[in-house]
Amino acid sequence: MLKRFTISMDEKLLDDFDTYISQQRYVNRSEAVRDLIRSALVNTEWQDDKPVMGVISLVYDHHKPKLQEKLTEVQHDYHHQVISSTHVHMDHYNCLEVIIVKGKAESIIELTNNMQSLRGVRNCKLAMTTTGRDIH
Repeated sequence: MLKRFTISMDEKLLDDFDTYISQQRYVNRSEAVRDLIRSALVNTEWQDDKPVMGVISLVYDHHKPKLQEKLTEVQHDYHHQVISSTHVHMDHYNCLEVIIVKGKAESIIELTNNMQSLRGVRNCKLAMTTTGRDIH
């Protein structure tokens, strides 16, 4: 069931919001507000260390001695959280690994940090999301 409510805000803030809506290609303010609220609720799930999902993407130098083995070892240490991974050869030196994870937020962040800190990892990002259980 949909419910309507009114939001009051400064005119400049509303103008900035309308610009954001246009840039993001929303068809109306309502859907943009819903997405912002959902995003805030996902962040709350992560802060509360609830069961969550995420995608870790990392770029690394595959010529770095033993790095690939270390990355695999870290993932094995968190085998309950790792759902799936995909490895892509970007060029002669760089590889991209995408790892889908699920578990308590704290352990997912720890896993990400453990991989990010390895010498030869050039970029490591965690895209956080929710299991969807409590988001409508």
